[in-house]
Amino acid sequence: MGQKKMGLTLAFLGFLFFDALLLCSAYNVHRYSFLLKETNFTRLCTTKSMFTVNQQWPGPAIHVRKGDRAFINVHNKGDYGVTIHWHGVRQPRNPWSDGPENITQCPIKPGKNFTYEVIFSTEEGTLWWHAHSDWSRATIHGAIVILPALGKAYPFPKPYAEQVLILAEWFNGDVKELIDDATETGGDPTPSNAYAINGQPGFPNNCSNDTSYRLSVQPGKTYLLRLINAVMNEEMFFGIAKHNLTVVAQDGAYIKPITTSYIMITPGQTMDILLTANQAASHYYIAATPFFDSGAPFDSSNTSAILQYAGNYTPPISPPYPHPSKCHRSGRGGQLHHTHQGLGEPLAASLNNVSFDTPSIDILQAYYRNLSDVFDRDFPGKPPYAFNFTGDVGNNTLYPSVGTKAKLIKYGESVEIVYQGTNIGNAENHPMHLHGFSFYLVGTGYGNFDNVTSPKTYNLVDPPEINTIGVPKNGWAAIRFVASNPGVWFMHCHLERHASWGMDTVLIVQNGPTKETSILPPPANLPTCS
Repeated sequence: MGQKKMGLTLAFLGFLFFDALLLCSAYNVHRYSFLLKETNFTRLCTTKSMFTVNQQWPGPAIHVRKGDRAFINVHNKGDYGVTIHWHGVRQPRNPWSDGPENITQCPIKPGKNFTYEVIFSTEEGTLWWHAHSDWSRATIHGAIVILPALGKAYPFPKPYAEQVLILAEWFNGDVKELIDDATETGGDPTPSNAYAINGQPGFPNNCSNDTSYRLSVQPGKTYLLRLINAVMNEEMFFGIAKHNLTVVAQDGAYIKPITTSYIMITPGQTMDILLTANQAASHYYIAATPFFDSGAPFDSSNTSAILQYAGNYTPPISPPYPHPSKCHRSGRGGQLHHTHQGLGEPLAASLNNVSFDTPSIDILQAYYRNLSDVFDRDFPGKPPYAFNFTGDVGNNTLYPSVGTKAKLIKYGESVEIVYQGTNIGNAENHPMHLHGFSFYLVGTGYGNFDNVTSPKTYNLVDPPEINTIGVPKNGWAAIRFVASNPGVWFMHCHLERHASWGMDTVLIVQNGPTKETSILPPPANLPTCS
């Protein structure tokens, strides 16, 4: 097939490369029940009601093996509609259960339920699930642990034990009210009050020292940490005092191992990390701190947990604390095109100068049933005009148009997307996420992408396979994939404020020539739109 190129300019450039989906003929079936309701939680000496799953924050983990299938019955006992997305699960031919609100389904209304069929295929490692309605994912999220298929082993020595670590944010106020107020006024949303590791802010946050999450380890043993960044708007540095980390997987796929003293993880990303308890028996801080290089308001606090060795010893009064944010803080960036519309104007963000307008009827249903006047099929394949995207942009700025536009791609085509960051407005990092696919990150760089010289730097030998990429600030990222998964698939920035402002679009992969290469029929109990 010929290769199509699309340039996305309102914040980043990227290419996708994705191998053909493999679906096992035999699989195990898992069933879960999610009850969504308001539950009281106390953090930072503040008690509030939060919309959660099964009264847990973070929510329950889903455990499967590679190629399995899970049915999750979601009962909404809350006050407003909500959907759930299975982040990084490709859902072969099954966009009906992918989850983004008014993209592949309408929300599950209060008092109603919907059973998601989550089809696992080639994924292995750690992924996660989260609400995909407004900012509900701040409190509605949890881990997906995908073990190797029966009879298969990890591509590294089996760890002594495993532990999920979820980075998240605590807001003293009601999250829905915060984003509703920001949307009404057109301004930046109020930042969070703290970050958390497995639901606990920890030192040095107010009223948090005694409730820090503690990870107990046996001296000399190796542990597999499944790290998830469920933070709303900040990339996070993560480290453990006096311990090295070996990253062995990212976004549900194995990578060549990387050993480091700290990592940086963007919202939406997951990492599998090997940790060996090879230091003197004691307590050591596990810490996460934000990386943020924009002028927008953000939560600048830290969160911590305790790595606690087993054995007889006197715990230190002040355990060693890692400081990963001191390393190369100014040298790492990612930029999604984020356009300010001027003083007194509401903030907006866009891709190729189109700010996405979410419809009231989901796009998947409109596409499947040939409904008119729901979305347009003319999302531009390149920016409206070229200029020095990452330099002095001068007057080369346009107010973005607002529209519900999708890009149609033929089944089986090879696709390359370049995400180009711009210096318009508030240049910053941007984690771009594509539903329905994992893609190969074949290249990144700073400055403007050059059609002649930049592809010469591509890694076409062993690029990492991921589903979320942090696009460098005032730089670019290139991804590749094969459009072998028919359906309607959302593509967006995983910084929630940018997604709310319109840094989104939809890719529609058309049906192939056979039933086996076409979208599955819709489920009988699909939530209705109103």
